[in-house]
Amino acid sequence: MTAKRLLVLATGGTIAGRAGSATRRDYRPGQIGIEEFLANADYLELDVEFDGQQLAAIGSENMSPAIWREIHAAILAGFADDDVDAIVLTHGTDTAEETAILLDLTLPNTKPVVIVGAMRPADAVGSDGLRNFANAVRVAADDDAAGRGVLVVMSDRVLAARDVRKSRTSGTDAFAGFPRDAIAHVTPSSLEWFGPPWRGEEQARFAFPDEFPQVPVLYAYAGMPADTVTQCLAAHAQGIVLAGFGEGNMPDDVRATLAEAAKGGTPVVRSTRVDMGLVDRDPDDDRNHFIAARALGPAKARILLQLLLASGITDPAQIQAAFDRR
Repeated sequence: MTAKRLLVLATGGTIAGRAGSATRRDYRPGQIGIEEFLANADYLELDVEFDGQQLAAIGSENMSPAIWREIHAAILAGFADDDVDAIVLTHGTDTAEETAILLDLTLPNTKPVVIVGAMRPADAVGSDGLRNFANAVRVAADDDAAGRGVLVVMSDRVLAARDVRKSRTSGTDAFAGFPRDAIAHVTPSSLEWFGPPWRGEEQARFAFPDEFPQVPVLYAYAGMPADTVTQCLAAHAQGIVLAGFGEGNMPDDVRATLAEAAKGGTPVVRSTRVDMGLVDRDPDDDRNHFIAARALGPAKARILLQLLLASGITDPAQIQAAFDRR
């Protein structure tokens, strides 16, 4: 049987980071280039062939629409290459969930795309990078990985793009999923899916935007003034995501100002600053023209709203339908 060929796209991150010491807390991400990284992975004796491409060498706090565009184009090129069976994207953990949902919504669901990172740099004691990479390769090369959209592999777990979120600041078990947790358990020697593929060969739900609309995220806090909203509008915000209290709540004067903005044509999405939980539609949402983020946290809600606005969709009911879709 011919070994599968995987395209590995590298963007830097902790998985390619070095500290210069096994015990130092500080380190520099993106120090290991793709050629060295794949050479380091040789000892894993993975039954696949690799093509590597370096797209960036950054910490993912510096991820940008320009780099997203490069990633998207490189994956489409991999899809068009008959010799490539799947794509693995190495990525920093801070914004992995945003990249994951952006790609999930703007790529056709054909070949598997797996994002992988690490919480400890390559030269740290207990580094998790190569194990996570070995797991990602096992997932990407598996026939049943297709039809599940973009996946994220961390700490022996496989998470779907819409569910995944970074839930801890440190430690190797830093990622969780909501409303679904892991959809599979993986080790370098085994893979167990918890259900069949649910997506099939869908086309991309959205075109990759020429420009990303300006959509700020407002973080709710006690004593939050309403002029926080007016400042965003004065800065030409095209939509607003509120990271609200609890189930997307906010102070009354903030609610009134956001409702005025929404009625004036600026879409407003109610999300939550709480790590996990649904934000369902409130009885007043129709009157206020608000959109409920449902299971999406603020960062992902922002990405989806940007794609909708870039597609010319501004009607609250149509936007709500997109947030309701899984």
